[in-house]
Amino acid sequence: MNDIVPPIRSCRIGGCHGLCRVRSRGDEAVITEDQTALIEFLAAPSTHGGAAVERIETHASVVFLTGDRAYKLKRAVRFDYLDFSTTERRRACCVAEVSLNRRTAPTLYRGVVPVMRDDRGSFALRGEGTPVEWLVEMNRFPQEALLDRLASAGNLDLALMSPLADAIAQFHTSAAHRADHGGFAGMSWVVEGNAAGLAEFGRTASLDPALSARLTDDSRLELDRRASQLERRRESGFVRQCHGDLHLRNIVLLDGTPTLFDAVEFNDDISCTDVLYDVAFLLMDLWHRGLPRHANVVWNRYLAETVDFDGLCLLPLFLSCRAAVRAKTSATAAGVQQDARCRRDLQTTAREYLEMARQLLHPPRPALVAVGGLSGSGKSTLALALAPSLGGPPGAVVLRSDEIRKRLCDVPLGDRLGPAGYSSPVSARVYATLAERADLVLREGHSVIIDAVHARPADRAAIERVARSASVPFVGLWLEAPESLLIERTGQRSNDPSDADAIVVRMQKNQDTGPVAWHRLDSSRPAASVLSAALDHVQDHCATFSGTRLA
Repeated sequence: MNDIVPPIRSCRIGGCHGLCRVRSRGDEAVITEDQTALIEFLAAPSTHGGAAVERIETHASVVFLTGDRAYKLKRAVRFDYLDFSTTERRRACCVAEVSLNRRTAPTLYRGVVPVMRDDRGSFALRGEGTPVEWLVEMNRFPQEALLDRLASAGNLDLALMSPLADAIAQFHTSAAHRADHGGFAGMSWVVEGNAAGLAEFGRTASLDPALSARLTDDSRLELDRRASQLERRRESGFVRQCHGDLHLRNIVLLDGTPTLFDAVEFNDDISCTDVLYDVAFLLMDLWHRGLPRHANVVWNRYLAETVDFDGLCLLPLFLSCRAAVRAKTSATAAGVQQDARCRRDLQTTAREYLEMARQLLHPPRPALVAVGGLSGSGKSTLALALAPSLGGPPGAVVLRSDEIRKRLCDVPLGDRLGPAGYSSPVSARVYATLAERADLVLREGHSVIIDAVHARPADRAAIERVARSASVPFVGLWLEAPESLLIERTGQRSNDPSDADAIVVRMQKNQDTGPVAWHRLDSSRPAASVLSAALDHVQDHCATFSGTRLA
């Protein structure tokens, strides 16, 4: 469920998103009803046919796990960003929670159930009597299936990141447009909420007040610089009814599929945001956990599905705000934590997030890397492995000719194209699209890796011109391997956009590529060795590395 912190007056880690101020001494959350008896009833095994009950508590809810069910009780509390103060409001929020979360997890959310009280004052789930409370009923899942648990255990499979990105992209595409929220005002609210929280609680985590103030000043400057872009995206439909709390703890692996759940239902100012700000929480979470390849795969698959290159210049602000939220809430939790070791851990976490937020606002200069070579030479493998280390988080945007070709022909990525899809006119459109998108991404401030054969001298020259026009460093890498290995590799592909086979490899071998001036790499060596050599060469030509070196 949602993030948990010890006392009720503190904000859940990551849950308020910079849009609330956690109240300190003398100004605590308003508790409007005593729910003690109700909680005791729901925690009793006898209420659930004798089944054991596990209880999870947050500042805003209590979740009861029993048998194959989970029941979520909303606390009778009122914060400045959340109002569960009356039974009717709690019922309405239960209904909204089920409705919103069935968008992404229809099999998880069963519905809303009443707690009844009879004439003798006894409680009952459903049954006869008068409804006195309402619960969200869910199908229970093992806590070990949460993606944050998998990540902490070192078991978060990289292969899950593409379907996760697909799920997010599909969710965002179908989400309701909400131009009445977001934009400049929405992000200003986030920035100012972070500023207030860091100023109020930073000292409890021994945060450097000067660094906090500098982050706030830089965030406001970036916000002002991007004001027109934020407003243009709001007016163009990119502010939607999103998830609002999209990090690993709110994603669960159900039947092998990454499933989003626990979206924010209690405050549209939190959930109705720019779609890129929504996905930025997940990207930041993955990066902070030391999973840059995971973050980069999510990022590139999401972009491939949405083609949302228009807002890339906003990503440093979005990522920084997400990290600053975590810095603030970690500092807040440290201030009310009684256990000394936990308090020190939270203080360290707050300092890490604060430094991360500062760095994210100042990404390195972008660069353009082109990876060329015949089919089967390992271009895609190298491009995806290189991407997390190029530029700032979440790494470089990878533009792959095979994916662009399929989309231009309006063919699913897994389907084969006929000969017409590889005609000269179509190929010309593919390389022109690669150049156009690379130019757009570079001018938005992000590094790019182009994954394409680049057999024709004209295609290599065209992509080099893109880098010169954008005034960024360019590196060309040319992969080479024996023909027999190229054919073997293309024959082993599955679920890949490339249609290349032995016939294509032999045809490419007979093509005159002209003199290739790009840096040549022997790709018959192990992938890790090729990557290391590529990183060394690119690093010699660019100062755009994120600090992430991959094994």
